[in-house]
Amino acid sequence: MLVLLILHLVAALLAPLLVRTWGPRACLLLALAPAATVGWAVAHTGPVRDGGAVVETYPWIAQLNLDLALRVTTLSWLMLLLVGGVGALVLVYSARYFEAGSVGLARFAAVMVAFAGAMVGLVVSDDLLLLYVFWELTTVFSYLLIGHSTERRSSRWAAAQALTVTTLGGLAMLVGFLLLGHHAGGYRWSAVAAAPLPGGGYLATAVLLVLAGALAKSAVFPFNAWLPVAMAAPTPVSAYLHAAAMVKAGVFLLGLLGPALAPAGPWRPVTVVAGLVTLVIGGWAALRQTDLKLLLAYGTVSQLGLLVAVFGAGTPKAALAGVAMLVAHALFKAALFLVVGILDHEAGTRDLRDLSGVARAAPVLATVAGLAAASMAGVPPLLGFVGKEAVLAAFTEDPLVLAVLVAGSALTVAYSIRFLWGAFGTRPGVPDTEVARPPAAMLGPPAVLAVAGLVAGPAAGWLSGLFEPYAELFGPVEEHLALWHGPTAALGLSALVLAGGVVLHLVRGPLAPALARLRSPVGGNQGYEWVTHRFDLLAIEVTGATQRGSLPQYLGTVLVALVLVPGTAMVATAPWRVDLAPWDNPAQLVVCVVIAVAAVLAVGARRRLTAMLLVGVTGYGTAMMFVLYGAPDLALTQFLVETATIAVFVLVLRRLPERFSARPLRRSRWVRRCVGVAAGLVMAGLALAASGARRAPSISAAFPDLSVAEGYGRNVVNVTLVDIRAWDTMGELAVLVVTATGVASLIFERSRTGPRPRRPQPAGPRGGDRRTVWLRGGQTLRERRRSIVFEVVTRLIFHTMLLFSLFLLFSGHNAPGGGFSGGLVAGLALTLRYLAGGRYELAEAAPVGAGTVLGAGLAVSVGSGVVGLALAGDVLQSVKVDLWLPLVGHFYLVTSLFFDIGVYLVVVGLVLDILRSLGAEVDRHVEAAGEPGRGLTVQREGGSP
Repeated sequence: MLVLLILHLVAALLAPLLVRTWGPRACLLLALAPAATVGWAVAHTGPVRDGGAVVETYPWIAQLNLDLALRVTTLSWLMLLLVGGVGALVLVYSARYFEAGSVGLARFAAVMVAFAGAMVGLVVSDDLLLLYVFWELTTVFSYLLIGHSTERRSSRWAAAQALTVTTLGGLAMLVGFLLLGHHAGGYRWSAVAAAPLPGGGYLATAVLLVLAGALAKSAVFPFNAWLPVAMAAPTPVSAYLHAAAMVKAGVFLLGLLGPALAPAGPWRPVTVVAGLVTLVIGGWAALRQTDLKLLLAYGTVSQLGLLVAVFGAGTPKAALAGVAMLVAHALFKAALFLVVGILDHEAGTRDLRDLSGVARAAPVLATVAGLAAASMAGVPPLLGFVGKEAVLAAFTEDPLVLAVLVAGSALTVAYSIRFLWGAFGTRPGVPDTEVARPPAAMLGPPAVLAVAGLVAGPAAGWLSGLFEPYAELFGPVEEHLALWHGPTAALGLSALVLAGGVVLHLVRGPLAPALARLRSPVGGNQGYEWVTHRFDLLAIEVTGATQRGSLPQYLGTVLVALVLVPGTAMVATAPWRVDLAPWDNPAQLVVCVVIAVAAVLAVGARRRLTAMLLVGVTGYGTAMMFVLYGAPDLALTQFLVETATIAVFVLVLRRLPERFSARPLRRSRWVRRCVGVAAGLVMAGLALAASGARRAPSISAAFPDLSVAEGYGRNVVNVTLVDIRAWDTMGELAVLVVTATGVASLIFERSRTGPRPRRPQPAGPRGGDRRTVWLRGGQTLRERRRSIVFEVVTRLIFHTMLLFSLFLLFSGHNAPGGGFSGGLVAGLALTLRYLAGGRYELAEAAPVGAGTVLGAGLAVSVGSGVVGLALAGDVLQSVKVDLWLPLVGHFYLVTSLFFDIGVYLVVVGLVLDILRSLGAEVDRHVEAAGEPGRGLTVQREGGSP
């Protein structure tokens, strides 16, 4: 199973390259990935048919007790067949549906394969948290697929609506998973289902939250509005996501959790009522549609309601019927969507009012559509009839539910006939539609699906043997699937459903006014727009009341809350009663006094530069405290961070007034001083409370031994960052990349990945300046801004700083240093070049994009984690590699070094991005504005600016 996931990932990554090389035909090669899923499922039919399970487990995040736990049973095996089979056929279909050079085809192919892989991961996940990860991946990929036509507002709106609804449902579902897993002591569903479930309101709350996610994903009332809007997606997307894959995820979740949660109080009422309501309103809405794709969309909503009601019933009969309908629906609905795509592609319209005589022009296409529509209507001998009859038989003891099922099924028959009549019938007064002969690559996939529904009907008895192990989870199976059960009540109801659907179609003329009038006073889309609009208004009001644009006000609010809430609790409980020594070394007292004095003076400073320097003194004082406490690694990092911070402040202060404004007034200054002192006392008290509250031994006590035994390094700080707590560092790297992107987006008016600024060449006597210069960019500065001494010193120490940064990088595993410190030193070297020579000098020193460096660093760090998985069986696990070189002898490398290299690159990229945004880009703005005496300007020949 893990191989299948990796195969889809590789195919998705290669898809853009393949599409650029072969065009739409690349989809034929990409179809091999989902086809491999079908092959794997077929190869493992035996254990599943016998009621067993195929299990794979791989270590992932040991600290969270989270493994890649994969498990395939009857239901997930069936979903693998549908996800893989329909996915492969849709990709084959896409090879002819899209024209060569179609906009966004490479993105479509990549995301489509990635979505198929996410669905595979979703249905085989045994861990609830892992299932949620794949669940949200399908949400993101569906958003990209629905919004494929980015130039159309309707596509963007539909994608955003689908993303919003399904994500909110997914978040609710996650909370439900957390409740279930917390009670069970783990998130492995096979173990959670076998353990005693919680009772009372706890279980009811968890069940309702999980149902919210499932109903939202499967577009069931009250979340049914997003799916018809999602028909803005290309037809292959609709055939896959909205017929066989994504919308089935909610139904699959109900089927997966049903054996354990169906007895819970709210399970059956919520699923059955919501499903039946959706069945009726979706079918009724389908009868009003003139767009064939929308007709199928509302029909899908209706059928999903039926599936949810059946799977939610929680009985063996209903479970067996639900599985049969699940397969039947995927086959006929995917086929019908693909048929609509052919009509739209060849006839140029999907409006049934404009189509006429298509059956004569495309008889094979009409036959395929007829088989699929007949299965949707429940006509024997197709699989749709077998499933519909089984559904009716499962509810014969519940007259009310049975009556709604019969009415909803009659609506299904009516809109099935409407689809065939509208797409292929001959309409009086409408000229015959010219339809080109569809290519075999487009006609083949829907034909395969339609014929599969026809063949599966007579083979219902054999299929029943495959499906029954799932139904047996609810209890003994007394009735089996079959095409013919004899003269039963279910058979009579099936005949009644067909007759009722035919009558509804025949009276469609007189029924039209009723269809037009009988609708909800507030449509689903109107309700969604009203809710989102109200949230927007609420956000505006809250923002206007709280966000006044005053940073001191925001910070003061936070600090006052800190003093009042935890500060009051701390004073009341006095948890800081611990034995304290004033100092270990008198020098510590001196440093503390310096820090305190600098902080007090910074508050009263009138000049911004003075305040910045005083704040820097507090930072350097903190670094001295690390030195006095014997933490050279932390001290080195603090010194470098403080220096880099001062450099950033200098860049910002260039564009601010030299002095602070006259405000705040004297009284408010004293208020701020009091708030600052109170916040400092509270933080000191919290630090004392935290240090004295420990009862269990600290886990860090084992870090020194672990750093040598498993991290193969003696610098425990660095080994902790790149090995023991590498996941934390990975998250921090992602934050740094996001921060750099945010800074650049605030400053740049154009793409930051564009060409670097080139140094203007002053015209010399022979067309160029051949003089030897210390810094090539220095000549672009105004004379009064140049410092020859600074330029000479910068040129002398720049390369030394870079070598020192590399020394820190490679020695950090066993001595003070590491990728973070080394990256800061390299960043400071680039800062020197910029300060000495301006933005042109920065371009000379670093002729590469900051985004490229950031991305490379993150990729190297993530790649090192994959190396650990391949060599040691665990992500980000350090591996020692022994080497030998002539003249060097034996030595070893640790794979975490590559993780540290990624940290180094990310830090360098961050500093470079800040220099190019707060430095070079601001300079460009200044030059463009022509502000005299500010910024960096080009010097003309002869030395005049």
